[in-house]
Amino acid sequence: MSRPIHVVVLGAGSWGTTVASLAARNTPTLLWARDSDTVAEINQNRRNSRYLGDVELAPALRASNDIHEAAHSADVLVVGVPSVAVRETLATIAEDLRAWVPVVSLAKGLEPGTRMRPTQVVTDALPGHPVALLAGPNIAGEIARGYAAAAVVATEDENIATALHPLFASGVFRLYNNDDVLGCELGGILKNIIAIASGMADGLGVGDNTRAMVLTRGLAEITRLGVAMGADPRTFAGLTGVGDLMATCMSPRSRNRRAGELLASGKTPAQAAELLGQVAEGIKTAPIVMELAREFDVAMPICSEVDSVVAERSSATDAYRGLHRMLPDGGHEAH
Repeated sequence: MSRPIHVVVLGAGSWGTTVASLAARNTPTLLWARDSDTVAEINQNRRNSRYLGDVELAPALRASNDIHEAAHSADVLVVGVPSVAVRETLATIAEDLRAWVPVVSLAKGLEPGTRMRPTQVVTDALPGHPVALLAGPNIAGEIARGYAAAAVVATEDENIATALHPLFASGVFRLYNNDDVLGCELGGILKNIIAIASGMADGLGVGDNTRAMVLTRGLAEITRLGVAMGADPRTFAGLTGVGDLMATCMSPRSRNRRAGELLASGKTPAQAAELLGQVAEGIKTAPIVMELAREFDVAMPICSEVDSVVAERSSATDAYRGLHRMLPDGGHEAH
């Protein structure tokens, strides 16, 4: 009888813990957390109360704060740390990880300085390892509670994608393949900025029509930049495009949407981050995305206004006044 595949998840935030709990119902799974209290709570009480409240995790899930032990035992490595910490975390374990172990990224941000996507950082930090992305409209708390959802396994290696399905899928968590890693990853990165705009709309009480305008024109911005960078435009009509955008912009559990609400109430980005207690990737990603927009000569007025707010050059109220000036009239709606 063949040995079961051991999954190791790095990062015990809400999504990392949820993915680890999903995997633990299918195969032996170890979750690495920096905090020893989090490790003890998971191992003793089946909870990660800081991020998932009273949700009961899979009984077989085990946690550790020994990152070297975790990496050494991995047959599949899942990277669930914030995007700014991906390179540093992987550098710590590069010598512990066996050759050819597949690496699955959960991160949705861009690395400051290099502007690399998380899968690119993984490839750079762990050369020779197959890399995939797990992404979609996935509000962690809902999935942890057993609500039905779906995600995409994005990789150019279909054999890797097929091998990953039984590790994470369940009767209520469906997985689909997509070989457009660039498009899938950009969708997850860029929607966080639009979600901040959506949250600001709610905080300002500007109305459902305005929020719908922001979501649909936001999707147009995401698609324009993605296509300019070489992504398949069809990807943005799928789970990692409009699906992820809708969930992140509409759910009260969305960190980036909540960040937008806090910014609309007059909080600074630093105050919003402190109140959230979790990373809202869109705050750090907005200025990097605007660098890409300028490089690829793509108009992104909504992202531009969000960038101005998170850089504290303007307020949320100013941003919505700016959108009325910056969104063009006429022309073809899809452009």
